[in-house]
Amino acid sequence: MFPRSLTGEQQRDLSEKLTSFLSQYSHLSDSFIIEFFTEDLWHTLPVSWQQVLQDLTYPQIADLLLDAANGEERRYPSVWPLSLLAFRATAHALAFPRECRPSRGRAAGSEKPEEFSENQSQSSLLGHIFRKHVKPKKQHEIRKLGTLVKQLCEQTDCRRVVDVGSGQGHLTRFLSFGLRLSVTAIEADHTLVSMASKFDGELLWALEKDVQKKNFSAPVPVSHFSPHHVAGWVNPKASWEVFIQQLNTAEHVRGDPQTPSGPCKKRLRGSERGVQTSPCGGSGDSESETAPSEDSCCSCVQQDDVSDLVGCPDFVLTGLHACGDLSATLLRHFVNCPHVRGITSVACCYMKITTKENPAPPGLVERPASLASGRESPPSEFGYPMSSWVRGLPGHQLSYKAREGACHAVEDYVRRLREGSELLRTHCYRAMLETLIRDTRPDLRRAGIQTIKKAHLLPFTEYARLGLPRVGLPPGLPLDPDRVEAMLKQQGRVVVYFSLSLLLAPVVETLVLLDRMIYLQENGVDSHLVPLFDPNFSPRNFVLVALKPRG
Repeated sequence: MFPRSLTGEQQRDLSEKLTSFLSQYSHLSDSFIIEFFTEDLWHTLPVSWQQVLQDLTYPQIADLLLDAANGEERRYPSVWPLSLLAFRATAHALAFPRECRPSRGRAAGSEKPEEFSENQSQSSLLGHIFRKHVKPKKQHEIRKLGTLVKQLCEQTDCRRVVDVGSGQGHLTRFLSFGLRLSVTAIEADHTLVSMASKFDGELLWALEKDVQKKNFSAPVPVSHFSPHHVAGWVNPKASWEVFIQQLNTAEHVRGDPQTPSGPCKKRLRGSERGVQTSPCGGSGDSESETAPSEDSCCSCVQQDDVSDLVGCPDFVLTGLHACGDLSATLLRHFVNCPHVRGITSVACCYMKITTKENPAPPGLVERPASLASGRESPPSEFGYPMSSWVRGLPGHQLSYKAREGACHAVEDYVRRLREGSELLRTHCYRAMLETLIRDTRPDLRRAGIQTIKKAHLLPFTEYARLGLPRVGLPPGLPLDPDRVEAMLKQQGRVVVYFSLSLLLAPVVETLVLLDRMIYLQENGVDSHLVPLFDPNFSPRNFVLVALKPRG
């Protein structure tokens, strides 16, 4: 069933099925493939599963397990147990479909969408000025998401957009200069904000040069569409009023070299209101203070007075691959802030989402010490679950490993299986290395060794020599040749086991995103979940779209 057709009752029913199914197979979603040998993961599978899976070829693993499109065309080399068939069928049935048009939009023999058929690095559907500094994947994303945001602006009669987690400003530039929307972009990394401002200036210079070359007098100067850039960290614990103030009180940086940048004259002291703001050097030649432009998101407000927020113009909120809790924070601001009329949310990094069981997952960006409250967050403030309904379901908990697995690119792994890629031995190598590490240091579990360049092209002895020092062990640890050879022969089993856990990845992602849809529904807002991007090209391809009801 396509997710856009789900009623509130169907959403709740599906969430019950998802939590029940995932809790039943949590031993798969929670397992670490690097522990394949140390935890003897293969023998945790039912014996009947082992017998039919151990001799599968890589293309068979792709076709019989991971590919949901084969249907009746599947040809099994042996009779599979009903429990395995039910596992595979249920996983595919419960996961949201990841493609809008499976048979269209791709050039023959290409991994990329058809828009890259003429040039593998340049989208034919995106203007050349918006392709500079932008990788093909991002070109595909900003064009499709930007067009969708424009549609939401038209439906809500909004010209203003707030782009959160804007990075180098690629989406921001397309929205502002390409689609002529008034955009405020906020990004926590000051270096990225400075780069965004620099790239704005380059694009603006190119546009003005083109206008001069054509001797064309535009009714509105192109500099009018320059976006605002705000350097600031969006505090997930702060209210929407503080978020609005942050957008207006942090220093705005323009890409226009002719436009001075500076703080608002009525600037708040952000640290006293839970907002981290700071000046950011832009590309401008002048740093004189100016009053906020008419394109600012709202009027300035006094430190202890939010009444002026009543006059704040409405806007559409967007976040392209907003990491971890940031996507959940944007949804809460959308629900609570009367000035946010619509939202497009593309999430990523589910493992960085906070949960009651895991309030500080690895990789989570710590809040500045000045903003830390020292209190435990109530359940409603965690990134998952957001909805009261899912929070009340038995077995709704998702481990860090399950959420990390949901970020994997299933389509990319299927392609590797069908090609018999040498990259498939990487998991086996790492699992073998884990046995060596624990032989010497039993207390050292799942130590990070970072990526070893071109590991799949190395013999295991060389891989071990490079990897052992990264965990503080001597590179010359003696290796038992017979043991190494025995583990290498199990590479096929490692791939099968990883594929079984990978089959659950879209199911976990479905539960996370469905929880957000139910959260919106609980707050009186209907939403759509659209697989907007090509999943072969952009694995986190779902966009959650919602509009506030009128009146």
